[in-house]
Amino acid sequence: MIRAFAAVDLGATSGRVMIGRVDADVLELEQVARFPNGPVQREDGLHWDFGVLLEHVLDGLAEAVRREPEIESIGIDSWAVDYGLLRDGELLAEPFHYRDARTARGVAKVHAVVPFEDLYARNGLQFLPFNTLYQFAANERTPEADTALLIPDLLAFLLTGARVAERTNASTTGLLSVRTGEWDRDLAEQIGVDPGILPPLVDAGTVTGHLVPSVAARVGADLPVVAVGSHDTASAVVAAPLPSPSSAYISCGTWGLVGLELDAPVVTYAARAANFTNELGVDRRIRFLHNVTGLWLLSESVRAWEAEDGAPIDLPSLLAQAASVDDALPLFDANDPSLAAPGGMPDRIAAVLRAAGRPVPRDRPALVRTIVESIAAAFADAVATATELTGRRVDAIQLVGGGSLNDLLCQVTADRAALPVLAGPVEATALGNVLVQARAAGAAPAALEGLRDLVARTHRPRRYDPR
Repeated sequence: MIRAFAAVDLGATSGRVMIGRVDADVLELEQVARFPNGPVQREDGLHWDFGVLLEHVLDGLAEAVRREPEIESIGIDSWAVDYGLLRDGELLAEPFHYRDARTARGVAKVHAVVPFEDLYARNGLQFLPFNTLYQFAANERTPEADTALLIPDLLAFLLTGARVAERTNASTTGLLSVRTGEWDRDLAEQIGVDPGILPPLVDAGTVTGHLVPSVAARVGADLPVVAVGSHDTASAVVAAPLPSPSSAYISCGTWGLVGLELDAPVVTYAARAANFTNELGVDRRIRFLHNVTGLWLLSESVRAWEAEDGAPIDLPSLLAQAASVDDALPLFDANDPSLAAPGGMPDRIAAVLRAAGRPVPRDRPALVRTIVESIAAAFADAVATATELTGRRVDAIQLVGGGSLNDLLCQVTADRAALPVLAGPVEATALGNVLVQARAAGAAPAALEGLRDLVARTHRPRRYDPR
């Protein structure tokens, strides 16, 4: 019997509401709503337009129930690290966007109290200036709050009234112990954060609550909300049909998350020096990975060119032209900090190239090829480093997410890594969201390997062999 679930899947540039249908040999998605998402500039900095985002989610859920009245539950995943502060159940302000410049002063405040090497030993996280603990330190309103909720948990609270933190996303805050998987309350106190604002932790698959009456009336059904791998990468890795335990994964969208799935964290000096992170996955697996700037570089470049031309860019045509470029092209560091902010990306990349004494590609196809090759080089370097740090010999790369549609990126990643790349599924995050809900309802296999086998049978990947 086919059973149905609703997945709210929110990315840094867009969000979707999907209906997932599951049976022994069925795993299907139907998109019922898609909406833009992105930063908005306010007087005090860069925020998420959270009120609009919530309305999109509610409208999407209502449409999902209209199309599929047999939906059994709702799961919500999103990007990591960002949060909302509550007092007496009211949101104090719009959540800040992780690219807001205020995070720099948070880094300085935290490291003045707890050096990074000590942080890494406790939380296992790579240094990223926007990690939640740095945002907490920079946010002047944190002391006014009685609860802090990451974005998926905040949405779930507004739907159900339940204040909880799902572990996969909580592990990105910097305040979760890499050893125990519990809040490091002593660390919170050390950096000046009241540990009382940290909500109870739950594992993926937990029913956290039912829709409050007003939301149920608007959606059209009284449904439970299930905590899924609420960090979108955690959900994506659930649905990454890894060919073997030695396969690497790349979850490629705005960011490229490159790593291995392990049973235990790696918090060695070498792992810290390489800026690898140990985040929790579903079923307490360790996502040992490195953040690489992904399709952000390409999408921001296209956005700049569209503004310049006053017309849409045909990206598939541009990528095809880029694939035909046979000049020796320069590479740049895809993770250069100057490329993190929105706006003017082609000029920013040109500046990075010039600063390194490298030529700037002569036209758009050549620059696109340089961008794709630079992302692929960063992916290949991260896979090689993961191999060195763990001693695990990687036999293939499973590339999931939007980047799996980019033939050029998949092929040059295979070339640079000298490993086969298996591309797909595109909608790995939404599939992982649905699978965790289905498993909680007894409609899917209990083991992660069983869930991935279902993905592999229903969403066969494309293979790119190194040339």
